[in-house]
Amino acid sequence: MAETQSKQQQSNQRLQGLVFGIAFGFLLQKGGVAQYDILLGSLLLEDFTVFKVMLSAILVGMTGIFTMHHFGWVKLHPKPTQLGANIIGGLVFGVGFALSGYCPGTGAAAVGQGNYDALFAMFGLVAGSYLYAEVSGFMSRTVGTWGDWGKLMISDIVPAPRPVVIASVAALIGVVLVLLDRM
Repeated sequence: MAETQSKQQQSNQRLQGLVFGIAFGFLLQKGGVAQYDILLGSLLLEDFTVFKVMLSAILVGMTGIFTMHHFGWVKLHPKPTQLGANIIGGLVFGVGFALSGYCPGTGAAAVGQGNYDALFAMFGLVAGSYLYAEVSGFMSRTVGTWGDWGKLMISDIVPAPRPVVIASVAALIGVVLVLLDRM
């Protein structure tokens, strides 16, 4: 009985992931961030569409998750802050983005809208994911221990109540969005 429920939950999670993934890709495409020239413009700091879309997503996600957490509807599961892994992962991601002109989400959306050059980026993504899976055990024992600060959030570092920190970050993002819109 318990095994059947577990399989049903996994099936439901996969279906939810598929639905949300399709919705996310649709919104990326409609937001224009699956277009190569807009992505290139963001890398050259000439077009701020991608920054505006991502900051808006962070703002909505942050306020939504913390509101749901406040009411006990969800639990927070922050990832550990591991400086070595974060820096190296960020560099690899950045190089891949700069070379291909796509990140994983925008690459999938670009393939969906018919930009077949993005297939090469997606191939690289799959190859890189496979390579990472092969070396992840070694990486967690080495790079994963460099600068391990544990599961930190900004509200754990800033000496203020969490709602104040969230409201301050939301206000800062709002100001940045207004400034970007004027550029």
